[in-house]
Amino acid sequence: MTRGIVEVLAGIVVLILAVGAVTLAFRSSGVEAVAGYEIEAEFDNVSGVNLGTEVRLSGVKVGTVVKKFLTKEGDLALLTLSIGADYRIPADSRVRILPEGLLGNNYVQLEPGGALEDMKPGAFIAYDRTQGAINIADLLSRFVVQAAEAATAQ
Repeated sequence: MTRGIVEVLAGIVVLILAVGAVTLAFRSSGVEAVAGYEIEAEFDNVSGVNLGTEVRLSGVKVGTVVKKFLTKEGDLALLTLSIGADYRIPADSRVRILPEGLLGNNYVQLEPGGALEDMKPGAFIAYDRTQGAINIADLLSRFVVQAAEAATAQ
């Protein structure tokens, strides 16, 4: 009988630890929205951007990506960015997706414009003011091919 009680208690302890680990993982993932306002931006390529990806302004985290989906036409991707209430973004700002490093993930960079008005909650940044993700492997392969072609042409 005592062996059964010990097994039940051990099971409860393992269950509590598992719930704690899942809770800690979710809280540290940064997926939850930043208290503030949301804006949307459309891109041709959002590779390497996931829910919880940092949104930065001048290298400082000001928000996170909270939604990622396709436009109704299906030709562009839309990101919903949650921006902290303390941060004001000029209405004519641009948005780029930049790599963290050669092997790292991407982040979303806000590049402030010169407008005196700030973006309002729900603002939309059209495709002509965004730059999608750059595929580093594709860039390197193009460089190698062009270098090889240049070497054989000489």
